[in-house]
Formats: sequence, C-alpha cells, structure tokens
Amino acid sequence: MEQESFSPQQSIDLIQSMIQKTKNAAADSSVFFLLWGWVVFAACVLQYFLKNVLHYEHHYYAWLLIIVGIAGSAYFGSKHDKEAIVKTYISESVEHLWLGIGITFFALAFIFAKIGYEHCFSFYIILYAIGCFVTGRLIKFKPLIWGGIGAWVLAVVSAYLDYDTNILLTAASILISYIIPGYLLRRQYKKQTI
Repeated sequence: MEQESFSPQQSIDLIQSMIQKTKNAAADSSVFFLLWGWVVFAACVLQYFLKNVLHYEHHYYAWLLIIVGIAGSAYFGSKHDKEAIVKTYISESVEHLWLGIGITFFALAFIFAKIGYEHCFSFYIILYAIGCFVTGRLIKFKPLIWGGIGAWVLAVVSAYLDYDTNILLTAASILISYIIPGYLLRRQYKKQTI
C-alpha cells in the first residue's frame, strides 16, 4: 500500500478545510447555542422577577425551563442526526467538550443542593466561559472567544456581589457568551451558504 505524502501547503489547506467544515457544522448547529442561551437567559430573568418583584418563595422553579432546553435539544438533535454532517476531529472535540460541561452542570446541581446555592452562579458562569472560549478557539470564531473571556470577567465580578445580582450577571454572561455569538455564527453561516 503506497502512502501519499502532502506538501506543507496541502497539509495547511487540509487543516483549514477541516476547521471550516467544523465551523459550518457549528454554525448550522447554532440553534443549540441560541436555544440554551435563551432558555438560561429566560430562567435567570424569571427567577429574578419571581424572587425580587413577586417575592415568591419558590423562585428557583424558574429553572424548570431547563426541561424546554432538554426537549428542544432532543428534537433538534434528532433532526441533525438525520442530516449528513461531516465529522472531524475538531467537531468531535467540540461535542465532547460540551458533553463534559453538561455533565458538570448536572453534577453541580447535586453539589449545590448539599452545600447551598449562595455562590453557584460564579461556577456556572465559569463553565459557560470555558465552553465558549474553547469552542471559539477550535473553530477560530472570535465572537465566541471574546464571549468566553467576557464570561470569565463576569465570573470574577460575581464573587463580590450578592446572590440576586448574580442572577442578572448570569443572564448577562449568557447574552455575551451564547446569544450574541450564536446569532453572529448563524449569520456568517448563512452568508457562506448563499
């Protein structure tokens, strides 16, 4: 079996092609950034409203909106599975990253249930930052990178603020790390596919 050798330029072209395919797949999947961004944003705003305006004791019920995110992910995930999506090392890395972050969110829910939710939002914001920054670096998309950096800054700021303010700070971090980059990613993808 003869092995084909690539020139340095062909190797670079191949890598750039894989990154572009992953970026296109991520942009095509930007529905997940937007779905989860809007679900978490809405849950934050709803929790703040229930707690501080209505003074509702069970304000944390706002997080039941996560069920919408899970159902939406299952629906859109099943649609994407039916489509032929090119799998690359980078796209699989992004999938594994977000799977790990999702499992960490789930584990943290149990941890905070035991130790208290006083500082939970700082940790959640850090996870948003890691996911967006690493995804942005892998697919070379600057708005996700900057969104991740912005979320890290908000995570540090959150350590100095009270719980109620952190609810709104989490909404702000979702806006800059998920929602805005999600729309920009979708717009860039649509321009490339026209």
